Amino acid sequence: MRLAAAIVAVGCLVGVAIVANRQVGLCLLCHSGPFPEERFQGNLAPPLQGAGSRWSEGQLRLRIVDPGRINPATIMPAYHRTDGLVRVAPAWRGKPVLSAEQIEDVVAFLMTLKD
Repeated sequence: MRLAAAIVAVGCLVGVAIVANRQVGLCLLCHSGPFPEERFQGNLAPPLQGAGSRWSEGQLRLRIVDPGRINPATIMPAYHRTDGLVRVAPAWRGKPVLSAEQIEDVVAFLMTLKD
């Protein structure tokens, strides 16, 4: 049980780094979050604070992997879907923005945001 908790804790730390990084996750371009040190957070999308209370783990995962399945008019990119996309740079065609492991790390972090 301790090993599982340690793995989740490490995933949460990696998830924080992905969400806050403007070169990897890009989340703060549209969302605001519990990162007082980060300037110029977005206001186009729901705040990340409380995400773990608003949505289940599975719902968060789907919102990250393929948000268009929930809202076809969304401006949020699909972070793991690679098919059926338009206006994708040649270097990114067929490649997900985030790996499956990175998606799980982000979900682990977002699930800790209860308030």
